[in-house]
Amino acid sequence: MPAALPPASIRSRRQRVALLVEPRFPGGTSGAVAAEIRALAPHVDLSVVTLTTRMFPDRPIHPEIARALEDAGLALLPEPPVVRADAIVLHNPSALRLETALAPRLSAARTIVVTHENFTRPGGHESFDVGHCLALVARRIAGGEQVLAPVSAANRRTVADWLASRPQTGWSLAGDDWSNILELPFVAPTTRPRDRRGRHSRPGFEKFPGLAALHAQFPAHAERCAMLGADTLLADREGQPEHWNLQRFGAMPVEEFLAGIDFLVYFTSPGWRESFGRAIAEAIAAGKLVITDPETAATFGPGVLAAADGGTGGDVNAIVAAHLADPRQYAAAVERAQADLARHRSEAVVPRLLALLAPRTAAHDSGHAAPHAAL
Repeated sequence: MPAALPPASIRSRRQRVALLVEPRFPGGTSGAVAAEIRALAPHVDLSVVTLTTRMFPDRPIHPEIARALEDAGLALLPEPPVVRADAIVLHNPSALRLETALAPRLSAARTIVVTHENFTRPGGHESFDVGHCLALVARRIAGGEQVLAPVSAANRRTVADWLASRPQTGWSLAGDDWSNILELPFVAPTTRPRDRRGRHSRPGFEKFPGLAALHAQFPAHAERCAMLGADTLLADREGQPEHWNLQRFGAMPVEEFLAGIDFLVYFTSPGWRESFGRAIAEAIAAGKLVITDPETAATFGPGVLAAADGGTGGDVNAIVAAHLADPRQYAAAVERAQADLARHRSEAVVPRLLALLAPRTAAHDSGHAAPHAAL
C-alpha cells in the first residue's frame, strides 16, 4: 500500500528540490535518476544540478537522463557555487571517490544522500572509501539534516552496518528506502519457453562471475547464450566458447536483447553484490524468468529464482530444465515477479519519496539528531 503523502501543512507550497547528480554514470544509477526526474517533476519545483567529478571525464551525459530532462522540460544546470533548496538529493556518493573536495555549498533543511552502491561487500570490506566521500559532502552542508537513503533492503543492511561501526559521522539512516522507479510496460511471459539464456550489465570485472561459473551458466547444450555488455570477455575472444554470443555494452537496445532470450541468468563476482539490480527489473518487466544468487533474488521476491550453489554448479541447468518441462510453472514465476515489481511503479514510490523529502528531525529516522555542519 503506498505511503501517505506528507501533511497538508508541508504540501501547502511546492517543495524546492535539487537533484545533485553525476550525469555520466553508466548503467543503473542514471536509469534510476532519469525515472525519478520524470516522476518528481509534476510534484515539486525540481532542479537537476551537475555534480562534476573525475570518474567519467570522457563520457557524455547519459542519454536516459538527457531524454528525461527533455520530457520534463528541464535543463541540466552547471555546478553552481551554492545549491539552495528545501531538500537536496545527492545521488551515488561513490562518484566522489577521486575528489579532494566538493565544490558547491549545500543549503537545505534536509540533505539526502542516496546510496546506490553498497557500502560494504561480501566479507565486510568497504566497496569504496565511504567515509571520505561522505565527509566531502558533510563539510559543505550548511546545517539541516544529513540523511542516508538506501535503495533496497539489501543495500540498507550494508549502510546500517557501516553506520553502526562509525556512530559519530553525523549521518542518520532514513526510515524508508529511496526506491527505484520503474515504468516499463509488463510483457506477458511466453507460453513456450526455450533454452535461450542471456545476461546484460555495464562492463566491469565486478559485474561478472569467474569463467568457470560462466561456463556452467551458459553451456553448449543451450539453444542460445547471449551476453550484452561483455566488453571484458571480448578482449580475449580467442579464449571464449564459440556458442557464446557476445556484444559490447550499448551495442543494441536492452529491449531488443531481452526479446531474444527466455532466461536471464545473472550472477556477479563473488566479491560484489547488486544494491538493487535494474537489469533484473528490466528482464522481469519483459516477461523473462530470472535466475540469480540468493541475496540478489531476495530483493525481488520469490518470483526471481535463486541458485543455491551461486551459479557455480548445476543449479542453473536444473532450474532451466524444470521450467522448460512445465511452461505453466515458468509463467507463474514470471507473473509473481511482475506482481512484486509493481511496487516500483511511480504511483507507489512517489508518495514515499515526497515523505522522505519533507524536513523532519533526524530523530524521526534514526533515534538521534544529526549535528549541523559548518560551511
